[in-house]
Amino acid sequence: MKGHSARAATGPRATSTSARRPSLRGDDGAGPFIEPLARALAVLAAFTAQDVWLGNREIALRTGLAAPTLSRLLRTLRALGYLHPSEDQRKVRLAAGVMALGYAAIAHSDVQSIALPTMQKLADESRTRVVLASRDRLEVVVIESCNGDAASLTVNLGVGARLALANSPIGWALLGGLPDVERFYLLDNIERRFPRDWSYLRRRFGDAVFQVQQRGFCMALGEPAPEFCILAAPLMLGGETPMALACIGTSAGISKARIERDLGPRLVAAAQHLQDASGSA
Repeated sequence: MKGHSARAATGPRATSTSARRPSLRGDDGAGPFIEPLARALAVLAAFTAQDVWLGNREIALRTGLAAPTLSRLLRTLRALGYLHPSEDQRKVRLAAGVMALGYAAIAHSDVQSIALPTMQKLADESRTRVVLASRDRLEVVVIESCNGDAASLTVNLGVGARLALANSPIGWALLGGLPDVERFYLLDNIERRFPRDWSYLRRRFGDAVFQVQQRGFCMALGEPAPEFCILAAPLMLGGETPMALACIGTSAGISKARIERDLGPRLVAAAQHLQDASGSA
């Protein structure tokens, strides 16, 4: 909808929530590590933008936690006001305590308010959905999302949607904009996390980084589904975590020639405008 961000959407899921398991060791495992705290945070991270209520079994599958441990954590998180039980006590949802943490984080960042007008303008001109995503460990999380006036593809990439850093064009663009040392560090972690898929991921990522270095953006036609077309550019704002700005549309409506001639340069210009507006180099 024009004029404000899209907080919800329908269509293919952004990520397989049943298979997504929050890491209990962070990105490097270095330094002091408090395992009970990590487990509690993993429980909260098991919820996605598509979830309202989750049962113990679903949370256990997503976190890998044993049933007795999970039961103790759920009781504690409920007592602290981070989870709220259903009437029959069989499921829980995120409660106001988690919302307060999220709003506190947003209150100290003006990224969304700066980015939204530029994103909406790009979405309307390109007739696509435009999203802004930030890195969270080995995932990217959508922090702002808007549809163009005539966007013809409805995708499930509202605020809070998650994508794997390793196998999404948005993640590739974000990685492609990082300094070499930081990028190689994350790639080492990706290789350890996905050893079976590493050969494919390395090839796809290498091509995307080359595109970012040559054009300022990378593109993927027909991924993750044949009807999709995604192009993304890295966005580095001072004082913020690395981000990516992306346009998502239909393969039928966005040709490779149009991307190279028009849409890609528009996306790069929008990212540059946001960097200038935030005072970033």
